[in-house]
Amino acid sequence: MFRKFALITISIFFLAFNANAGSDGELILKKNQPAEIKDCFENLNRATFAFNQVLDGIIFQPVASAYKVLPSPLKNGVSNSLSNLSTLVTVPNNILQGDVKKAGINSGRFIINSTIGILGFIDVAKHLGFPEYEKEDYGQSLATMGVGPGCYLVLPVLGPSTARDATASIANFVGGDAWYNVTVKNNTHYFTDFDYYASRVTAGVDFRAKNYDAIENLEKNSIDFYASVKSLYLQDRQQKILNTNKIIETQDDSDWEEIENQ
Repeated sequence: MFRKFALITISIFFLAFNANAGSDGELILKKNQPAEIKDCFENLNRATFAFNQVLDGIIFQPVASAYKVLPSPLKNGVSNSLSNLSTLVTVPNNILQGDVKKAGINSGRFIINSTIGILGFIDVAKHLGFPEYEKEDYGQSLATMGVGPGCYLVLPVLGPSTARDATASIANFVGGDAWYNVTVKNNTHYFTDFDYYASRVTAGVDFRAKNYDAIENLEKNSIDFYASVKSLYLQDRQQKILNTNKIIETQDDSDWEEIENQ
């Protein structure tokens, strides 16, 4: 109970701060450019960014390097399983965004891949002609409702975010993630909290491995790696919110290479 109260309190704080940050009209969705999102806590963000880099060098980079050498069918299967689990967050957000058709398609995807596809290891739905899967989250839903992004944030371990998206992430753990509910929250007979946290860590390693060279090249070729990551993340995030692949501002095909937000 105390944990829920703490999470809700933090969520309210972020929402209140986010409302103030966007009250001057500069941060309203679709009227702002990613470059206009304020880095209100730059010193703290840079310190957290540096911490994350150290953590990456100690843990994620070496593990991702070893993960890369695994057979491609195994890596693809793991990625498919992780994407299948993320459907449990995407479907309710399809509904929140008023896209009932996509919610139905993604529900069908989840059922088929979880059964015939062996817990999502094989993307059977894709072979059956289902449309390409596009992830949605609570931050995107808040954005479509007109909630501005607020200030840019760098979260420990999790990395780049905004006040809006950080709030959405906290709210997600209170009860929006069905996978979280059947593992950590309810600790069912079939799944435990270990299954949830193992899947989250695996998702981080999978992301790092898929984008290993792109991240290394970006760091090597950036005058200010922090600024490059911030700019590209915010542009990529805006594209996901608007559901477009349009090139915006200074972004080009070589910026992210294959980097994508998980």
